[in-house]
Amino acid sequence: MGLFRKDEAVKESSILEALRVVNDPDLKRDIVSLGFVKDLRINNGKVSFTIELTTPACPVKDQLKAEAQSAVAKVPGVTDVEVTLSFKVTSKISSQARTLIPHVRNTIAVASGKGGVGKSTVAANLAVALMKFGAQVGLMDADVYGPSIPILMGASEQPQVIGARIVPPVVQDVKLISMGYFLPKGEAVIWRGPMLHKMIQQFLGEVEWGELDYLVIDLPPGTGDIQLSLCQTIPLTGAVIVSTPQDLALEVASKAIAMFQKLKTPILGVIENMSYYVCPHCGKRDEIFGHGGARKASEQLGYPFLGEIPLSSIIRARSDSGKPTALDEGDSQYAKAFHDLASAIAAQISIANYNAPQAVSIE
Repeated sequence: MGLFRKDEAVKESSILEALRVVNDPDLKRDIVSLGFVKDLRINNGKVSFTIELTTPACPVKDQLKAEAQSAVAKVPGVTDVEVTLSFKVTSKISSQARTLIPHVRNTIAVASGKGGVGKSTVAANLAVALMKFGAQVGLMDADVYGPSIPILMGASEQPQVIGARIVPPVVQDVKLISMGYFLPKGEAVIWRGPMLHKMIQQFLGEVEWGELDYLVIDLPPGTGDIQLSLCQTIPLTGAVIVSTPQDLALEVASKAIAMFQKLKTPILGVIENMSYYVCPHCGKRDEIFGHGGARKASEQLGYPFLGEIPLSSIIRARSDSGKPTALDEGDSQYAKAFHDLASAIAAQISIANYNAPQAVSIE
């Protein structure tokens, strides 16, 4: 009793059929038809396999693992189930991007309609959070008028020029390039469109980015030459819009959304920064700039709402000291906010890549 006859041995087809009940909630298909199930092995009732996800920041990876383990455990004859998670970041890179940044799988523009909404802080922490999940990440500071990324990242090492290539420093395990490296302290950039366009091309095509899963690009606020040059130089994977909750900021943010629509750049979603403040002494929550405006606007415009980032002196202090909040371990609510944001953006990128046409062109 308890021993299986040879004809009752567990079959691969039975395992795969059981796994068809496990669905990716973002891609709306089961993990077998998506090709996520790898290295399936069966040995005397012991089953092991790998689920290969589309991003290390998958927000439902633990759920998928648990559901897969439960489904296979119910197959007659299975005595033990071992599930391993791995990832292979997806990409729908165009021929234009392949020429300039051939080994960069995804490009994320972080934009805002106006200054002062914390866009660069979000960009720096997004890059770090994606790195913390295990992705290979680069951060390009395209805000030439106010290049703050080196300060936010605590960057002291300078880029190296080897031959005709710029080798970016690696800061907080993120490859980084910024106009701030090339400007004397206190100098201002006063450039016309052709110079800005050339800078974008150099930052993309002459920097040795190497293999990257995500290149996060911090744009200047507004709707100007840099945004136009970037979108016409390479088709971006998508843009995220940073806003604060109040009506004025949202009205201006809608102009940035309209610009990306005209440039045929996908909108990955909207972020509400400075969403609320929690007093560190009494714990009282205060919605200084209002609350929920970005969520409401994203719903009205039909774009995903990616998350809320609180207003906090801790985030400000960490930014000033060059140690992004997303680096924090443990139960930091502020680090968790950025990690949740990174997961939401990574999920939207996976969806965009899954649904994207094979060829992309800029008109």
